[in-house]
Amino acid sequence: MTAIAGSGEPSPSNPLDLLEELVSANDWTFERASEAELAVQVTGSWADYHIWSVWHEELRAMTVACHFDCRVPAAKRADVLDLLALFNENLWLGHFDYSHGEGRVLFRHTVPLRGTQGASVEQLEDLMDTAVAECERFYPALQLVVWADQPSSRAMAVATLEPQGSA
Repeated sequence: MTAIAGSGEPSPSNPLDLLEELVSANDWTFERASEAELAVQVTGSWADYHIWSVWHEELRAMTVACHFDCRVPAAKRADVLDLLALFNENLWLGHFDYSHGEGRVLFRHTVPLRGTQGASVEQLEDLMDTAVAECERFYPALQLVVWADQPSSRAMAVATLEPQGSA
């Protein structure tokens, strides 16, 4: 893409600094490995979620990856990949991915920040909320496929079931 002449590129601040403040305010466990990396643990309804955020200064983009402890047995890999495809068709932000080396499912999303002064608190809240919410929604479906031998279509139907009424 051609750049517009004279479009001064602001240098965005590191969004991980603001994310660290947000994480601290929520009393989540975290570790700041470097200026470019922040690891966070969030307790959900189904599992503990491990969120790894990386600031790519040269790309002016921030990546968030969220995973939970559940290794996919090799015999279930094809079924899980089918489930991931079904889930990804229904996502607006981010996507689920499968790490062949670790046999693990993770949710990923990258936010480009070129041309901005950095991410807002609201954007970071949405990013964290989306990562955890999608993993919470996906977790039971994954368990149905991996441990209950349910087909991915049935697991997806359960995951997208909209509750009616109230208890």
